[in-house]
Amino acid sequence: MPLHDHFRPPIWNKASWEGFHGMWPATMVQQLVKILPEQYTAEPRVHLGSNYEIDVCAFESDEFSKARSRNAGSSDASAVQTWAPPEPTLTVELNPMEFYEYEVLIFDQERNRQLVAAIEIVSPANKDRPETRQAFVTKCAALLQNGVCVSIVDLVTTRNFNLYCELLNVFCQSDPAFAEAPPATYAVTCRGRQDRQRPGFETWAYPLVVGQPLPVLPVWLEDDHAISLDLEASYLETCRALRLL
Repeated sequence: MPLHDHFRPPIWNKASWEGFHGMWPATMVQQLVKILPEQYTAEPRVHLGSNYEIDVCAFESDEFSKARSRNAGSSDASAVQTWAPPEPTLTVELNPMEFYEYEVLIFDQERNRQLVAAIEIVSPANKDRPETRQAFVTKCAALLQNGVCVSIVDLVTTRNFNLYCELLNVFCQSDPAFAEAPPATYAVTCRGRQDRQRPGFETWAYPLVVGQPLPVLPVWLEDDHAISLDLEASYLETCRALRLL
């Protein structure tokens, strides 16, 4: 099954990239549960930007204000007056970043549901600004430093940034195969590893080319136990469901 460009015609005219990205994690989970050992479970996660979170926070703040008003009305009039802080030394307006997360998380139930692997599907919002690229890379670096295997799948053809290379920069490393002209689309698995008491870092990275098949990535559940993430199989099934064939 050749890789489509989901951000340009003719595919862009048939289905949105949001629809594809939203469905692909669930399809990956359906493929993974066939080969995951019994003690492991996989879950799809989709987070659609900051606007949803803002609505939730506004609701919580409103409820909190109502509760505080009720408490104030019933409180004793002789309550101690609260301290009034001085005016702030700086006040600025911030444009909230849009965080779009499409991922699959794998947990080890025998280790108290410990997160062992994360598959991150890159969205355009992850690549459109320095702040969002840094946020994505920082998240992946934190997962790796906590012993979680991280796979990154990037189909975004409209943003010429390589988040895998930026992730390597965090660890002061580079991939010679991606040094001269890092591709905008790629798939990679990264993991930290202890070798004779010395920390190490391993990656399996492949450029993704429109019109070519997708690779198989290793997903490490333990230091000596990996399963295969067949991107081609889950991609094909998602395309079939959305009638993109």
